[in-house]
Amino acid sequence: MEVFVKRAYEEPTNADGFRVLVDRLWPRGKKKADLRLNAWVKVIAPSTELRKWFDHDPKRWLEFCKRYKVELKNPEAKNAIADTVHAAQKYSAITLIYAAKDTEHNEAVVLQNLFKRKARA
Repeated sequence: MEVFVKRAYEEPTNADGFRVLVDRLWPRGKKKADLRLNAWVKVIAPSTELRKWFDHDPKRWLEFCKRYKVELKNPEAKNAIADTVHAAQKYSAITLIYAAKDTEHNEAVVLQNLFKRKARA
């Protein structure tokens, strides 16, 4: 199974497979029907404190990744990732949806590798 990342403001396609919103907050200006989501998994989004600290500052990216990976080690987040991968089994892909403008420095980029590993297991 492939794991993709995509901005919430990009058009959904059939190639996206199982679409999962990984933000804690709903993308500004988007309607539910527009996103065509299969799931919204808030529990794997960065905590509010971490999100505000990071503030999408590329200089804080490496530290953000470290802190975020620590948050993702909690049992609730681990179970949510496993449950999401399981729910997506009938699809050929999972697409992690995020709202950030920065396509290189966001939580979906961090989650992509975790989802890939879980999908291979």
